[in-house]
Amino acid sequence: MSKSNPKQEIFLAARKLFSRKGYHGTTIRDIAEAKGILSGSLYAHIASKEDLLFHIVDEGADVFLQVLTPIVTSEGTASEKLERGLIEHIRVVTTQKDAAKVFLQEWTALSEERRSFIQKKRDAYEQLWVQLLEDGTQEGIFTSDDLKYLRLLILSVGNWVYEWYNENGDLSPEDIAKRFSSIILYGALKRQ
Repeated sequence: MSKSNPKQEIFLAARKLFSRKGYHGTTIRDIAEAKGILSGSLYAHIASKEDLLFHIVDEGADVFLQVLTPIVTSEGTASEKLERGLIEHIRVVTTQKDAAKVFLQEWTALSEERRSFIQKKRDAYEQLWVQLLEDGTQEGIFTSDDLKYLRLLILSVGNWVYEWYNENGDLSPEDIAKRFSSIILYGALKRQ
């Protein structure tokens, strides 16, 4: 029999509510009701609602960094790394939909100090993509003209999958990422 972890259960309830109702639309009472406890009882486990948000967002930032770092530093061509990076990004977004939505949309509700801390992690993640794309330029695979917009395209494609992804659909996260990678790398023009 596994032992209950009340603090982790509170984080899970908050993550689901923040994803569905937004950080500002969720009250401490909502979180307590989701756990079947009194609002005051939450404070035995947390200091504030913002602590919940910070934990969720910080955990999300770490997951994204953990999946991309080894890909960027591994062997292989930049195009292979782009596909693997997008696969892992989409896998995180689709297997942790609530956490991803909170990380991607609600992090700006953090206080300035905490938002700055998370911004550094977000910047580090984007810098990994910059490195990957610059490596591709040095390999002669990517043009250097629009690397900024290529990075923005890749992240935009990956970030919004949680909005429409259906885990019961025909395509796995890997299948979706491979299709997106193919379009990004080879375009949508019919090859002759």
